[in-house]
Amino acid sequence: MISNLYLGEKVKLLIKIFLVFLFTILSSSELRAQDIALLAKKLNLYGGSKATVQWERVFSSKRHLIRYGLDSLDEKTRNELKLYLIQHSADSQQPTVPGL
Repeated sequence: MISNLYLGEKVKLLIKIFLVFLFTILSSSELRAQDIALLAKKLNLYGGSKATVQWERVFSSKRHLIRYGLDSLDEKTRNELKLYLIQHSADSQQPTVPGL
């Protein structure tokens, strides 16, 4: 009887630890998404200002990377920014436009 109670407490503790871990992961990815959105705004880049194909062109051209100040970003950040802008491009389900 005592061992069953002890086992139940262990399970509760493991569930709490798992929930804290899950919350931490979700919070950090949400913060990263907010950071990318702020970076896009800082660089004066708005997803809704171009279609998906145009954003693909911007990120594939060295000349465009320099023009928009993207050449100084590390590759991971540049890829995340590209994904963000494409997800919010003019022809997407969730376009973003300046001022909104």
